[in-house]
Amino acid sequence: MPTASPHFFDLDPDSLAAHFDQWGLPRFRARQVMQWVYQHGVADPQAMTNLTQRDRDLLADRLRFLVGTPVRHERATDGTQKLLLDWHAQPDAKRQLTVLGQSAGGSAMQTECVMIPAESKASGKLRRTACISSQVGCPVGCHFCASGLGGLDANLTAGQIVEQVFQLQQIPGIERITNIVFMGMGEPLANFNQVVQAIRTLMADWAFNLAGRRITVSTVGLPAQIRRLADLDLPVTLAISLHAPNDDVRRKLIPWAAQVSVEQLVDAGRHYFQRTGREVTLEYILLRHVNDRPEHARELADVARRLRANINLIRYNEVAGLPFDRPTSEDVHAFQQVLRERGVNTHIRASRGRDIAAACGQLRHEHQAQT
Repeated sequence: MPTASPHFFDLDPDSLAAHFDQWGLPRFRARQVMQWVYQHGVADPQAMTNLTQRDRDLLADRLRFLVGTPVRHERATDGTQKLLLDWHAQPDAKRQLTVLGQSAGGSAMQTECVMIPAESKASGKLRRTACISSQVGCPVGCHFCASGLGGLDANLTAGQIVEQVFQLQQIPGIERITNIVFMGMGEPLANFNQVVQAIRTLMADWAFNLAGRRITVSTVGLPAQIRRLADLDLPVTLAISLHAPNDDVRRKLIPWAAQVSVEQLVDAGRHYFQRTGREVTLEYILLRHVNDRPEHARELADVARRLRANINLIRYNEVAGLPFDRPTSEDVHAFQQVLRERGVNTHIRASRGRDIAAACGQLRHEHQAQT
């Protein structure tokens, strides 16, 4: 079987230059091509006008730039935009996936990425946050989430993770992405090596040049991988998707919680803070009459104080066919008040893109149901 052409977004300047050596291209072309893609947003070799026609033709033949094909683009009334990307629409794209249990030619090889605009309270500037996926589907299977309804189909490569950011920037009017959150489809720390490689590209001065504090990695809780991430000296923010203040409630919502206790997550979070100096964020989806009662808030406050964490409260976005409801605004604010009375830094995350199924996995779930 012939070897697939390399994917541009998997490469750094040195590895791209090494390919150019093999293809008979000058090494300095690698920097030029990097500048075209990352600085000018051009991923078509034929539009790279400071390259010779021979070099453009060779690049078009030997190097793949955009592997993912947008199959749906939705824009919400609040400015949130969402892309559904198909990773097998091109003949060679299936070789880019680490496929788990299903042929890459199947209809499930789609992931979502979202651009969420918000004005920074500190600077007044517009912040454009890209919420990106790390896997096709999800292995965790949280009972309230659309991402894992079909299980895990594949791990994305680092290049496919990075490409999502580029694809979002191609949407007219979005311009430069300013923040990244690994809160899309998949469990990032279950695809550890590829996610770390993608983070290094996102931070590189030859690529997106994002500061580590502008990148957040969200995990449902893999203590060993949290410690491993802490020891890499990557100054990114860690968010733990807790969603329950105790093991009994958490095990009813998250299958993986049967193997990982809240206390283990607290210990891993402490290690992360000690190694990086960055406060951990606890993500907490409020499900009506499941985990949104005052007694849950009091328990959650104890967890946050032991961990030295801030808390993001998230109103549940309903998923058709799942037996969970969105909490009332009164209950959400009452929950927040209990936390604040106990000295916990707490924010209610604004619900964005509800009119375009912006919650994780919703657009993919609806698209597949329709097609």
